[in-house]
Formats: sequence, structure tokens, C-alpha cells
Amino acid sequence: MIRISPIRVIGPNEEMLGVIETADAIRMADEAGLDLVEISPDARPPVCKIMDYGKFKYESGKKERKNNAASKQTEMKEVRLGRSVKIDPHDVQIRIDQIRRFLIAGHKVMVTQKFRGREIAHRDMGLMNLAKVRDQVLDIAKVEQTPRWFGKQASIILAPDKAKVEALKRKLAKEKAEKEGISEEAAMKAHDDEAAKALAAAEAAQPDDDDDDDDDEPGTPG
Repeated sequence: MIRISPIRVIGPNEEMLGVIETADAIRMADEAGLDLVEISPDARPPVCKIMDYGKFKYESGKKERKNNAASKQTEMKEVRLGRSVKIDPHDVQIRIDQIRRFLIAGHKVMVTQKFRGREIAHRDMGLMNLAKVRDQVLDIAKVEQTPRWFGKQASIILAPDKAKVEALKRKLAKEKAEKEGISEEAAMKAHDDEAAKALAAAEAAQPDDDDDDDDDEPGTPG
């Protein structure tokens, strides 16, 4: 499939073999039991390398999966504290539990408080809700962004404190190991499995708090 000749060839041990006719380079690869792979098609002459193409594809796929996992691990999640500052304390606790799962899984979390109608005149109530959430997760998190305003909503960003998260995981695993009479390694694996299920549940539990008619219901908090 390499149609241009000659080409610049790199050997299997990263040695430069120079500019060679394509047919000769293919023969060299065959004699070594390897493949000739074009790695810089836009160069002139194109650059090709003698390598194990199957191994190359495997390593490339492995690296890509690792990068994708790392990218997903640092994904930003958003948790909304309802469409009004008058959110029930029980609902706030549900969201705190959800935030903790995200943080333990390694995600940053944007916590957003919306203000409905004339509630914007009582910003302190919404900020108190955000502060309550913040205080409940400081054992495993740090504040990356203090309250920032976007129209009729305020948000903070919480990031996992890796050292604190790992300490919590070890503590929970140790407690589980002692309670169930298993090794700490087995307890840690069981904890990770349970955490993965809890994370999936947390992602599915995010309520749809969007409301296009906020200004139609002024309801000033009493």
C-alpha cells in the first residue's frame, strides 16, 4: 500500500537505514519477519519503519485506552441544588452523597445553586446551601473555585484531594476486612466494585432541574 518510492527507512531498533527503494525496504522487512509501516506519509520522502505491526497496533490501542481512562477520570461533573434556594434538606443530603461518589471516583464537581424569580435578592440563602455542601465534603475535597455568578445561579467547583480520598479508601477497606474476615486487598477490590456501581447510580440520579419559567414564579423566600 506504500505507493511512493524511494522512502526513508527506520530499522526495528530505531536505527536510520537511509533512503531506500520501497521494494527493497519491503524485502528487508520480510527477511526480518516484520512489517514495513508508513509513519510519516506527508514527509518527502515518506518515512517508514520496519516493525511488528500487530504489536504496534496493540501498544497504540493500549495507550489510547489509558489516555481515555485518564481523561474520563478527570471529567467535570455538575450537581444542581434544585431550581430554587428553597431546597429540602433531605434533597441537599442526597446531592451531597452524590457529590462524594463523584469525588471518590476522581472527578471534579461543579455544584450549582439556581435562584428562582426574586430569590436573587436573597443570595445569602443560596450561598448557605453551597457552603453546607462544601463543608460536608472537605474531608475528601478541596475548593478549586469559590462561588462564581452566572446570571441567576452561583457555582463552586470542588476537586478531589487525592491523599484524603486514598486514606478514606484504605480506612473503609480495613474496616470491611475486619468485619468480613477477608484480606485488605480483597476488601479494597470489593470496595472499588461497590464504588463503581454507586458512581453509575449517581450519574443516573442527576435530576433535570432546568426551568424555563423561573421569572414567571417570583415567590420571594420567607
